[in-house]
Order: sequence, then C-alpha cells, then structure tokens
Amino acid sequence: MVLSNTAIPVEYGKFRDAVLRGEIPVCEEVSMQMNRIDARILSKDYYYDDEAIEGFIQFCETEMTLTDGSDVTLLESFKLWAEDALAWYYFSDEKVWNPKLKRYELRTVKKRLTNVQYLIVGRGAAKSMYASFMQMYGLVIDPTTTHQIVTAPTMKQAEETMQPIRTAISRARGPLLQFLTQGSVLSNTWSKVSLASTKKGIQNFLTNSLVEVRPMTIDKLQGLRSKWNTVDEWLSGDVKEDVIGPLEQGASKNNDYLILATSSEGTARDGVGDSKKMELKAILRGEYEAEHISIWHYKLDDMSEIRHPDLWLKANPNIGATVSYDAYHKDVEKAENVPTDRNDILAKRFGIPVEGLTYLFKYEDTLTHNRQSFDGFECSMGVDLSQGDDFTAFTFLFPLGGERYGVKTRAYVASAKLTKVPKATRLKYDQFIKEGTLIIVEGVVIDMVEVYEDLEQHIEQHQYTISTVGYDPYNAEYFMNRWMTENGSYGVEKVRQGARTESVPLGELVNLAHARQLLFDEELMKFSMGNAIAIEDNNGNLKLSKKRSAEKIDNVSALMDALVAYNRNKEVFD
Repeated sequence: MVLSNTAIPVEYGKFRDAVLRGEIPVCEEVSMQMNRIDARILSKDYYYDDEAIEGFIQFCETEMTLTDGSDVTLLESFKLWAEDALAWYYFSDEKVWNPKLKRYELRTVKKRLTNVQYLIVGRGAAKSMYASFMQMYGLVIDPTTTHQIVTAPTMKQAEETMQPIRTAISRARGPLLQFLTQGSVLSNTWSKVSLASTKKGIQNFLTNSLVEVRPMTIDKLQGLRSKWNTVDEWLSGDVKEDVIGPLEQGASKNNDYLILATSSEGTARDGVGDSKKMELKAILRGEYEAEHISIWHYKLDDMSEIRHPDLWLKANPNIGATVSYDAYHKDVEKAENVPTDRNDILAKRFGIPVEGLTYLFKYEDTLTHNRQSFDGFECSMGVDLSQGDDFTAFTFLFPLGGERYGVKTRAYVASAKLTKVPKATRLKYDQFIKEGTLIIVEGVVIDMVEVYEDLEQHIEQHQYTISTVGYDPYNAEYFMNRWMTENGSYGVEKVRQGARTESVPLGELVNLAHARQLLFDEELMKFSMGNAIAIEDNNGNLKLSKKRSAEKIDNVSALMDALVAYNRNKEVFD
C-alpha cells in the first residue's frame, strides 16, 4: 500500500474492533487516545503507511531473540504502539540545501508524525522489551542514525532495556543480524563485524551509530543530538528533573526523531511526573493539539475495579502474556493484608495514583491561589524546629470565616545544607529564597537566636497578631521559652507527635485543601504540601512521615500545629 490519508490503520483497526465488541476493556485515557486516532484517520493532513509497521513487525519476529533464546512473536500491544509511533506521516514545505546549486530550495518533505510516545502501563507489561525492539530497529534499519540514548533513574533499570539488544546480537538468528554480527564471505575473505556490544554501548559500525546508557540528569542529556531515545521509569520518585524536554531540544535537530518515555505509575507527588501527566491529560482531552505526541496511559478508572479481574486489562493489556493473572491475584491479596505494600501495588500494578493514601494532598490541592496579603490579621502560628538538614518552619494560619483560612509560611535552612542538595533541589530552594519564604542561616546548624530575631521582625513588618501558637516540642526549648517569656503562655499548645494527635487535624487539612479553602500563594507551601506523606497505624490513624528527608514537609507540620492550637483556643478569635 502506498501512503493513504483514508485508510484505517491495520493494528489499530483490529484493536478498535475488539474494544467495540467488548472484548478489551479500556480506561478513559486510552479511550481518549482512540478518539485522537479516529480524528487523525478522518483528517486529510495525515497519511498512513502500512509498510512502516509491517517492516517493524517483520524485523522483530525475524531478527530479534528473547533473552531465553526463543523466537519472538510480537505482542498485539507492541504492534499497536509501534504503529502509532512509526506509521503516520505528513508533508511539510521546507527549505532544503541543494549542494549542486549551492543554495536552499523550497521542497515538500515527508516527515513522520510521532516524535514523542508516552507509555504508562502496569508493571509486568514488558515495556522495557518494547523499548529494546524500538531501539534496535532504529540502530539497524535507520541509516541516518548516529546517536541513540537509553536513560533511567538507575543504571540497572537502563540495562533492562539494553539486555535484549545484547541478547539479539549474541544469538543473532535472522539474516540481517547474522550478516552484521558475524561478517560475510566475500571474495574468500571475511568482512568486518559491523554490529557489536562494546564498552561504549551497542555500536553499528556501518552507520557509525551508537546506543549508549546515560544517567537521567539534565546535565548529562542536554545538548545531545540523539535520534532514537528511551526514557524509562520517568514517573519514579527518584526522578527530580524533566529530562524529556532537554532531550527533545537536541533530538529535534534530526528529522524523524523519536523519544519513547515508558513508565509504570509512580508514587511520588508534586514532581515532574505529576505536572507531565496533567499536560498529557490536557492533550488527550483536546484542550490543545500536539499531534506529534502519542499517549497510551493504561490504568483502572476506579479503585473498585480492583475487585474485577475482567477489568485488569485496563491497567495492563499484556496480562496473561507477559505476567499471569495469578501474580495479580496474589498482589491484590497482599495489598489487602500488608499495608506497607498497598500503595506500591495500587500504583505499579493498577495505575492508581496513591492520592489520599500515601500522599495527603492531590496535585490539584497543591496549586497556589492568587496573590494576597494578610497583613494586620489575627492568626495562629505553627512551629516546627530543627538544627541541621530539616527546615526550621513557621506557618501562619489566618481564620477568615466560612471555613476558609489564609496561609503564609516562612522557613530557615543552614547554609551548609545547600552545598549537599542535588542540583534540581537547589533550583527549588533558589525559587523559595527569591520569593522570600526561605531564609539562609550561615553555618552548619541553625542559630535559633538569629531565627527568633528575624521571625520577630517578620511578624512586626506584617503586623500579624499571634493569638495562639502550636509547636512540636522537639528542639523547641530555647525558642518557646523565649517566646513565652516575651509574649506569655496563653494560647500556647504543645503538639505531641504521633497518630493519635495528628490524625484528626491532618484529616481536617486534607478536607480543607480538597475544597480549596486553604488560601496559600507561596511556592514553598505548594512544595511542602506536595511532599506530605502520611503513614497509617493499625487503627487507621494517620501521622506525617519524615522518612524522605530530602522532600521537606516541615511547613505542613507547622500548619498542622497551627491548626491544633487554633482548634483548642477558638474562643480567642471570637
């Protein structure tokens, strides 16, 4: 078949028919991607090439080998994803250099439509194998490729993508790979091996192309002109930087570049993953066009669907092929009986973000409100103190009536701490410093005298009336003794740490945040709320967890302390 702008894609057509017959359940996100493809089929601007996907399938099934040495029979999901990535084209009028005439000429150029493919799918879907096949296809079939990148949060994860490629080379069984890896007889002499695994990575000496593993950091990835790229587990909590944007900046200098971003659902909040998912959801909804982006986001639509194995295909289309239903049943049982594993299973197996389970606040709850001032207002102050790595945090809670509260915050950190934080974290801290919510105290530990005097000036500057104070007693002796000496002890409340004390006020804060009744306008508060993780005891009570020391929640702790003090002394505000 030649290029067609009327044909229904072969693999997508089979998939859509199965969905319409009720054989394959799909989630809302996949359904919206189907709507995008249906609209593309009707458009006269885009062209489908069945030979592109047929060539990919033939290459994989003829040349590639599974890690155990067995033959490859390409999964239907792999065909569907690859077709969406490789088989759509459009035409663009561009200036092209004519070396004979030594000038640029305006020509109509055929270009592949998809440049970035996002694949979010449950654990066990063999997404790393799919990425391996795509990388190998680019390395061997694309004659213009010179550089390819595989990146992941850890080198071990990246090697999972590289391993099937190394296996295919060592076990070359197809005619093309045998020729490239073993040489050929020509005039009674052996030709040089053209494809090999080296210290640098996987090299194709015919095209001078290299597939290499790089760390998942901006400084190691930006500036590259890599044509085929894999970003694995980009929703991991270990990922602190958006590396896809920098990769695309360099890759876009090539025609028909491809970035394949694969991941299972993450358990981290307020990071690059959450922001990216919201962007992808906007694209799926049609809020803006981004036809060069392919999005396949598999997940259950509702927590209740966990009880229905016939719906699990929504989260992982390869259940029964790459992972057994029995494995999923065992994980469901484990999630019910082992609370510490529950959130990971919900996210990794079923694509359910653990909003309200591990993390207190939904992403939408952490979005800042319009700028506002509470100068001269009466408030309750929360105090959460530290000496070294943690922030010394103060949060001011302003009762506004009608179950609405204004929120302002202030934090202090030792200067020595700034030299230890990762680059991405330091950029965050610089943002807080610029907005005036994070204050640097010189030294290895925080000087409480300096903190007290600076905070006193801050309160006076904004004319806050501090009517109640809630504080965590840890490391608070100097600060609170001085405060009570100078301001009295009325309305001062000690807030003991623990699930019995914290559960009720945390629940209240969650409800207020969901209702958008916590009015905050500072990025530091957004950051702290996004990091707020709660752990649950055997009685279902919640308490804040500070196990991830790099992900500061101190200002949420101070906010909780302020709320406790307010609730115990509401009559002061009447």
